[in-house]
Amino acid sequence: MAEEVILRFDEVTFEYLPKKPVLKEASFSVRRGAKITLMGQNGAGKSTIFSLIKGEAQAKSGKISLTNNPSIGAARQTMAREHLPLSIEDYFATAFKDRPANLRSRISKVLEAVNLETPFEKIVGELSGGQQARLLLAYALVQDPDILLLDEPTNNLDKEGIDHLLTFLIMYDKTVLVISHDADFLNCFTEGVIYLDVFTHQTEMYVGDYYSVVEEIGKRIEREIKKNAQLEKKIIDRKEKVNFFAHKGGKMRKLAQKMKEETEELEENMVDVRREDKTIRAFKIPVQEDLSGEIVRLDKVRVIKKHEPVFCEINKALTRRTRLLVTGPNGIGKSTLLRALVNGTQEGISISKGVKVGYYSQDFSNLPYDQTAYQVLATDLVEGAGEQELRSLAAGFLLTGEVLALPVAALSEGQKGLLAFARLVMLKPGVLILDEPTNHINFRHLPVIAEALNNYEGAIIMVSHMSEFVSQVRMDEELDLGKLA
Repeated sequence: MAEEVILRFDEVTFEYLPKKPVLKEASFSVRRGAKITLMGQNGAGKSTIFSLIKGEAQAKSGKISLTNNPSIGAARQTMAREHLPLSIEDYFATAFKDRPANLRSRISKVLEAVNLETPFEKIVGELSGGQQARLLLAYALVQDPDILLLDEPTNNLDKEGIDHLLTFLIMYDKTVLVISHDADFLNCFTEGVIYLDVFTHQTEMYVGDYYSVVEEIGKRIEREIKKNAQLEKKIIDRKEKVNFFAHKGGKMRKLAQKMKEETEELEENMVDVRREDKTIRAFKIPVQEDLSGEIVRLDKVRVIKKHEPVFCEINKALTRRTRLLVTGPNGIGKSTLLRALVNGTQEGISISKGVKVGYYSQDFSNLPYDQTAYQVLATDLVEGAGEQELRSLAAGFLLTGEVLALPVAALSEGQKGLLAFARLVMLKPGVLILDEPTNHINFRHLPVIAEALNNYEGAIIMVSHMSEFVSQVRMDEELDLGKLA
């Protein structure tokens, strides 16, 4: 007996703007208990599919079926701003229409599942990015959902956190749909892929582990390109003959008409080759001119031990072309250190006067959400550069004219990440402060970004839990906050 289908999309079309579909007659089905990856380029509409499943968005046409009214729990990519001032307990209460009597017991259970220890009275906004990532997952689990939707669940998680999440998902006996750019993570537990094509706006279903599916899609593209090349050769040949016979008159003209009709049929049979995920163009982050001497000074850093801050004396200075990797477990204070450095809010750490700072924030909180992507780049346009240079730079980061016209708030998380890197190019900074610069970024782009960082001639301070990416970037020294105090 076939296993029950719990979710089905039947020729679903959805659009935010008239005649600009995000999905076009998308069809797929998910059986109960399956672990499925949603795959597609940044901005393809993966998060939109989640919104449709949750009922937050309505399809223009087609049908979305959920068997036996299953409960749905979703872990967001980032913490909603309205939740940041809440206590842990009050945050979990928002998951329910009526506050359950056993809420504290349920919270304890899900916090243990995600390996997070924190007092119930703790304010959500005081947690680190990694701790908030675990909290977002716990929030989805506290509802004990039949369908679990995870949007970039490994962002900000350290290795221990990712391993714990993997173990949980492998043992979880309900349905899971995951959006992630972490290929190794996906390959460990998913058993099928729904591929969303950003150009055709349609979906395809593949069975198998993540790497096998990526390989299968690549081979299919090669076959489609080869078939098109053969058809194109025939079409060119036929058109030359049509032109030749059309001028001969009589029976030859009739033959020309017949061949023209056959040529048009061949053109209709040309395969619509999908344009697989594009990779961003190689780019260079220019360094601030007249940069010399000490750029960053770290004498005293703040770390969190048993939920309490401890100040530790160190002696580090960064000059041109020096790089520092800041490491340590989730919640130790890595992002707090970077924010304090950028904002100049902590004694004992400072950036030299006159040094321009290029800051990549893990939650994009330094991007003006009410401005368009174009306005963000235009604000930082270097002297002498014009409209053409701005749009050329944006195109290299796959930010089309249509995307540039959108407010930052309307961009996908991946597009915000690429906008943040384009902004760094515009800034010509003397120091790069990078807090989880791989978050939300398609894995195909990471080698290009690593090369740009290796060629950058200013100072770099970076926090990243993605060891594969870190291994591609030259770092001079490591500051392990976990080994201090």
